[in-house]
Amino acid sequence: MAKLVGATYGEALFELAVDEGKENELLDEVCALKELLSENPDFGSLMNHPKVLKEEKLKVLENVFDGRLSKELLGFLHLIVSKDRYGEIDSILDFFISEVKRVKGIGIAYVTTAMDLNEAKKTEIEQKLLSTTSFTKMEMHYQVDEDLIGGMVIRIGDRVVDSSIKNRLSGLSRELLKVQLQ
Repeated sequence: MAKLVGATYGEALFELAVDEGKENELLDEVCALKELLSENPDFGSLMNHPKVLKEEKLKVLENVFDGRLSKELLGFLHLIVSKDRYGEIDSILDFFISEVKRVKGIGIAYVTTAMDLNEAKKTEIEQKLLSTTSFTKMEMHYQVDEDLIGGMVIRIGDRVVDSSIKNRLSGLSRELLKVQLQ
């Protein structure tokens, strides 16, 4: 359900940005807002608290963000609060960010390896992803998971390529179990 709410409201914000021709401005603003909200979890607790009236939450929004956010984004936050959807703010903003980046041709890749990669290897992976996808630019996120033993796992959107040794060993184990059962 949360994913559906995030997609619905995120799509509405995206359409607003397109209609106004402000995709880039709202993208920057939404990224800054997302960072600000993650640094201030007490604000989220206040906005999600069931005993605080909507009118009070809307006044808080005005006091905190009036003059600091565009009228489009502030109006959108008003809508989210008035519809009791503030609990989904992260998924809404994430959907908006991913939609704008998709339209701009920017892919977001999450690469997990067994050990840290040097810059040359990171560049090589980015170039390979650019040549095998339709994206014109890649936003790369790297992390280390020693349990992989070797190889890497790459996730772009809902697609995953797992070439880790851990995955290969797991596949071999399944095959051996099938042989033993027969």
